[in-house]
Amino acid sequence: MADKQISLPAKLINGGIAGLIGVTCVFPIDLAKTRLQNQQNGQRMYASMSDCLIKTIRSEGYFGMYRGAAVNLTLVTPEKAIKLAANDFFRHQLSKDGQKLTLPKEMLAGCGAGTCQVIVTTPMEMLKIQLQDAGRIAAQRKILAAQAQLSAQGGAQPSVEAPAPPRPTATQLTRDLLRNHGIAGLYKGLGATLLRDVPFSIVYFPLFANLNQLGRPSSEEKSPFYVSFLAGCVAGSAAAVAVNPCDVVKTRLQSLERGVNEDTYSGFLDCARKIWRHEGPSAFLKGAYCRALVIAPLFGIAQVVYFLGIAESLLGLLQEPQA
Repeated sequence: MADKQISLPAKLINGGIAGLIGVTCVFPIDLAKTRLQNQQNGQRMYASMSDCLIKTIRSEGYFGMYRGAAVNLTLVTPEKAIKLAANDFFRHQLSKDGQKLTLPKEMLAGCGAGTCQVIVTTPMEMLKIQLQDAGRIAAQRKILAAQAQLSAQGGAQPSVEAPAPPRPTATQLTRDLLRNHGIAGLYKGLGATLLRDVPFSIVYFPLFANLNQLGRPSSEEKSPFYVSFLAGCVAGSAAAVAVNPCDVVKTRLQSLERGVNEDTYSGFLDCARKIWRHEGPSAFLKGAYCRALVIAPLFGIAQVVYFLGIAESLLGLLQEPQA
């Protein structure tokens, strides 16, 4: 029996609900991932995810862990909705003959979904990364300024430190990027985002579909919600680690502010070469476990919301009085 067709509004609402819940839960880990990926050898501020989060709370307070969350919470609804709805659309188009999708067709549907989502993902990540990394750069400059002052005073107690410059907001960043670079400014790193998100979707969606299929009691029933959750977690973690090298390059390319003595990059290949030469191949796995910890619950929650049909229930309740 063919799966019940879900309306586009329901797909969009499900994707939005899942994104909002997921981002709220895992955003501090995502902030740690960004800061770990951006720090270069010789300028290491953080030794691990926990060290990064502890230092962030000490220097910026609890809500410092949520810098950039407003951008994500605003744009994650269309991003997740496009990704999930596009995958469903392509799967439906590729299975019009009624036959079960082959693995290549499942991968093709995932490829289409990943390509569609970068319309929203690229500007969202561009703004989020600046806000997340601002604290790391400010802390690094503060430490270097204090060291320089100590050296100048021959080890004497430093005088009162200058106030830190105000940190940018998402609105200011958007305005500056549009003024200086036009719409292309918001899409810096588009190629790297495609190289991350398209392979991610090619791995994630077929892997999820096949893992979820294993938990179905029969061909006419959905998998239990816990099977969908676990399948989303496993598939999300596997895909996240697989594309982490591209995520490291994307994060570096989209960072507008650099720490002291940190490399600058002219493009994807230049960035990859400099990371390999100056930091070694292990640098491409920076933040991999953070990214797996972010993606696993994010996509697990997304699939549970999607498969439980929360939006369908909400839309049904709204339509009942009119019946």
